[in-house]
Amino acid sequence: MQSASGRYVLAYNGEVYNHLELREALGLVNAAPAWRGQSDTETLLACIEAWGLEATLGRSVGMFTFALWDRQETTLVLARDRAGEKPLYYGWQGNTFLFGSELKALRAHPAFNAAVDRGALVLFLRHNYIPAPYSIHQGIFKLPPGTWLELGPGQRDATPRAYWSLAHVAERGMADPFKGSDSEAVDEVARLIGNAVAGQQAADVPLGALLSGGIDSSLISSLMQAHSNQPIRTFTIGFEDKAFDEASHARAVAEHLGAAHTELRLSANDALALIPKLPSMYDEPFADSSQLPTHLVMQVARKHVKVALSGDAGDEFFGGYNRYMFLPKVWSALGNWPKPLRDSGLAIAGLAPEFLGKALGASHLGQKIGKVRRIFRGPAGSVDDLYVTLVGEWEDPAGMVVGGHMPPNLLDDRERWPRVHDPVARMMALDGLTYLPDDILTKVDRASMAVSLETRAPFLDRDVMEFAWRLPMHMKVRDGKGKWILRQLLDRYVPRALIERPKHGFGIPLDEWLRGPLREWAGDLLAETRLESEGFLNPDRVQWTWRAHLSGEGDYGYRLWSILMFQAWLADQSQPQ
Repeated sequence: MQSASGRYVLAYNGEVYNHLELREALGLVNAAPAWRGQSDTETLLACIEAWGLEATLGRSVGMFTFALWDRQETTLVLARDRAGEKPLYYGWQGNTFLFGSELKALRAHPAFNAAVDRGALVLFLRHNYIPAPYSIHQGIFKLPPGTWLELGPGQRDATPRAYWSLAHVAERGMADPFKGSDSEAVDEVARLIGNAVAGQQAADVPLGALLSGGIDSSLISSLMQAHSNQPIRTFTIGFEDKAFDEASHARAVAEHLGAAHTELRLSANDALALIPKLPSMYDEPFADSSQLPTHLVMQVARKHVKVALSGDAGDEFFGGYNRYMFLPKVWSALGNWPKPLRDSGLAIAGLAPEFLGKALGASHLGQKIGKVRRIFRGPAGSVDDLYVTLVGEWEDPAGMVVGGHMPPNLLDDRERWPRVHDPVARMMALDGLTYLPDDILTKVDRASMAVSLETRAPFLDRDVMEFAWRLPMHMKVRDGKGKWILRQLLDRYVPRALIERPKHGFGIPLDEWLRGPLREWAGDLLAETRLESEGFLNPDRVQWTWRAHLSGEGDYGYRLWSILMFQAWLADQSQPQ
């Protein structure tokens, strides 16, 4: 879209939730143009003309990426929303500067000739995702959340600049904590999240909620119902494997709220049918196995609505992950052990049963054992060490990649970590900077966009995020449980008995499926001759892990999934486009 004056041209993806407020603000200072329509795209252009780019970014609340061409200055600006809900890739290919929301758009350009970045592949095997600013292709980058980049005439190098920083928000919030009472804090959180839900619930198309039955999605659904005079639509997915099925919890919450509820059950055959679509859907290797049920619940929702609200980011901002409770306990138990003993198998033997019993957030035994192994396999000099080890998947990922190396990254550069003193707060901040945008939000955005469903996350509202970081830790983690303040708020809408249960991830029975219905598909991708001819992965280590998994010597399905997703992506790249 072109601005009213003709100076600016905007290519834009996303939604600015407060664009009507921005229009009103423009009118108050006589800066509003003669509006041609009702779109937030036009609002953005008018704001940029009146206030400039940085002021507009600072006042815009929403999820978006855009490219802005300034005809007068002949400059290009790329920008991304605060939390990183929407993607933006960019980079030079020869003398051509490419940018777009999807890598497949860049690949379609004749100048595109980027090889696989083996350093990015190492990071992928470590995390199951590729963290910003890297992408799977050499010379192609992700614009980090909360930043903008300007490229002028003859300029090849441009560094992203932050207009909003989660790290700085965390530091400021911890330095200026909320000083009110518990009840005052609950009321303020209720007001802020309620405002965010009301703002995001405004839509001229059918709207619903993704409901897992956990605290976050139940709270968002409750607030949506409170703002609606009609039953809201809710959607969930279950599993034929009862050990993984939590659909009944979502159903109970929906019935209590009076929502119109829809659920779908996932089988191994459903997964088999979806797997061939994953490489194209995600554009680069991505290995959070909950991508399968996430996409399928989006499919179900899209049959009934065009916009769905989710509970994403409640864990990162309100202390929900089990590691926030358990890693300090692990360190408390290990900290006084002599280092040689601490690093030995005796530590696992002595402590594993306790932490297996408490699950560490895993959804079945194989995942629990894997998480315990990860905690004890690395150096243990602090809680920070335990955290860094836990969030990695493969041991020595650089050794898994032929010619691999570990690129500079946030987890390994502790000088760049947010300056907060509480170790749990550090974990939360790091999760918000890495796992949230590069795993959770990537998973949700690609899964929903593949079926043309728009998802919105009220917990990522600017005011909610900034106030959450002002809350003292005892209002998040208390009595050995996370999300204390959200629990108090949810009590106003849903009986505690419907919510109180151990936290589980959105897991699938991957270990069993890889030994059963997915075995042939996986075996073909992991064949030794194939790995050798492709030349990216260490065939011996991959084959050893695959054989050990098939024999039952260990449960390595979630580790193998990263290899399989890279292999499937690589195979997809070799197909004619």
